[in-house]
Amino acid sequence: MSMLTPPGMGGKYRITGDTYPRMRRPRRRGRIIFGVLAAVVALGLVGWGSLQLINVFTGGSDKASAAGQNCGPSASPAPRKAAAGALPKPAKIKINVYNATTRGGLAKSTADALKKRGFAVGKVGNAPPAYDKKVKGAGLLIGAAKTSRGAFAVLGTQVTGAQQKTDTRTTQDVDLIIGSAFTSLATPQDAAKAMTVLTHPSPAPSGKC
Repeated sequence: MSMLTPPGMGGKYRITGDTYPRMRRPRRRGRIIFGVLAAVVALGLVGWGSLQLINVFTGGSDKASAAGQNCGPSASPAPRKAAAGALPKPAKIKINVYNATTRGGLAKSTADALKKRGFAVGKVGNAPPAYDKKVKGAGLLIGAAKTSRGAFAVLGTQVTGAQQKTDTRTTQDVDLIIGSAFTSLATPQDAAKAMTVLTHPSPAPSGKC
């Protein structure tokens, strides 16, 4: 028996030469596999739980959008423009036309065209010094703060790109000051389309029923 052989370990455990017995415990592969599976399951549960939390805090956006497409007639449309009843007829709008450009006769020709379209025309002439050659856009509409909102909307269908301004006047007439960018009134067809949008506004989309 070799001097390296522990007492009581004879036979096949005898150490001879350079051969030594393996004292390490055998690997427990079952525990390793079980640990891997447990980790995979835990990760899956964490991902599923996160998805559920997202759905809770976002309110289920997919379900809400699907429900919004099946809204019943109880959903009330919100108009984008003024209601038709709030808009004055062209005959009820008295407009003063002033020319702030260097083109002669522009105020008269524009006033005549507006009169043919049903508007009541008041004063016609050159723009006051405060505005003469100082209006860079297509035009400027000036009226009283309390009474001119509907008139502004209707006149805006005739003069595309006209700006709006209120003053302290107590009358209901509106001034149209023609600017340097003005070329002509909107065509009757385009003006009619714009007026249709005012009188028949499309409903605004709503996510609630």
